[in-house]
Amino acid sequence: MHRIQVILPQHLRTLAHVDGEVAVEVEGAVTLRSVLDALEVRYPMLCGTIRDHVTRERRPFLRFFVCEEDWSHQPPDTPLPAAVASGKEPFLVIGAIAGG
Repeated sequence: MHRIQVILPQHLRTLAHVDGEVAVEVEGAVTLRSVLDALEVRYPMLCGTIRDHVTRERRPFLRFFVCEEDWSHQPPDTPLPAAVASGKEPFLVIGAIAGG
């Protein structure tokens, strides 16, 4: 079992009724999919806010960052780095900024 630290943008923290970082438990491989699945199980009110209900694709204007790198376009079953799996580094969900 892996305890993953997740940092959510303010609007999702408000929806989930949490302050600051949250932690989720992931069994097996720690991947984008398994972290997001665990997050939605722990906070069901987030279902459909990060990923589309049907396609399970990342919502526009949300990005995923891992170890200071953008993982938004990685395949969902890509294993996350050991630093995230061990809880040393957080998994970040960031609200993208549009405009110019």
